[in-house]
Amino acid sequence: MPVEQGRVSEPVPATTIIGADVGGTYARLGWAILRPGEPIKINDFRRYACAEHPSLAAILHDYAAGLRANPVLPPLGGAVVAIAGLLDGDRLLNTNLAWQVSLDATRCESGIGELELINDFVAVAHAIPHVARTALHPLSAIPGHHAAGPALVLGPGTGLGVALRLENSQPPVLASEGGHAALSAGNALELDVLRMLLQRHGHVDSERILSGPGLMTLYACLCEREGVAPRWQTPAELVQAARSADDPLALASIRAFCGWLGSVTGDLALTFGARSVYLTGGITGHLAQWLHEGGFQQRFLAKGALSSALQRVPVWRIDDGELGVLGALAWHAETSRHAATTGDRH
Repeated sequence: MPVEQGRVSEPVPATTIIGADVGGTYARLGWAILRPGEPIKINDFRRYACAEHPSLAAILHDYAAGLRANPVLPPLGGAVVAIAGLLDGDRLLNTNLAWQVSLDATRCESGIGELELINDFVAVAHAIPHVARTALHPLSAIPGHHAAGPALVLGPGTGLGVALRLENSQPPVLASEGGHAALSAGNALELDVLRMLLQRHGHVDSERILSGPGLMTLYACLCEREGVAPRWQTPAELVQAARSADDPLALASIRAFCGWLGSVTGDLALTFGARSVYLTGGITGHLAQWLHEGGFQQRFLAKGALSSALQRVPVWRIDDGELGVLGALAWHAETSRHAATTGDRH
């Protein structure tokens, strides 16, 4: 397990930076005064419902207005927004957001000229060295220690985010769209689900199942397989039904989800040569009791001749609701430090 060293970074001194973590449902924001050698302390953490605001710029403008009205804070030096998707020129490519995002328009409309958009899981991977040990919960049975990189970071949310944290590398994080790689089956139930989905979609990627919406897709497929009508419409309802034993199919869906997630995580760990794994996201918190049952780890290790290699890879579940914001701020700190050393802004 990592020894907590404090959230230490060395960015440009005495500037107020906004960190934001924007998903399909919520935008989470906080700010920090970044000074060399001091921990990153997130202040005024707030959550915005994306559907209740006309744009990302509107959210940033509202949040920044409060900072600018505070006379004791250093000047606002900019903002870093961790957001799902890929930046294609000026436009963000993402199908899960409540609105289209243009980088130039967002800078103009928010009034924040120094604004950066980074991939949400790039941000999460930047946060890994700063995570408090109390937020780490082991999913593997190996002794508690922090293995060296590469570190695989992934998590189901509105989609399935994937990134790789490297050591002694610049940049230190490799972005990935591994959540869109084709999903494979490891047992008869998963084969049946894939057959159903292949009849409806030309491509079945991992996040089709391993995400919040995907959990409900999996449940609907299991209901169809058993010839019964679905009873639950949201992940929260499904989780509650599984906890209260109201519906055996709800419990079966969640256990199938955890096992399938374990299998895909093991595949990605082998693909990237990961030496440690960090599982993040709000869904993993809601499913914690089932993730720790053992099905996840069993499928993570079920890789034939290479199972023994994965037995040496520690797997942690991170429980930190501010992780994306921390990662955005850590990215800014690390980028600023590198720029100051090399003279290269990025």
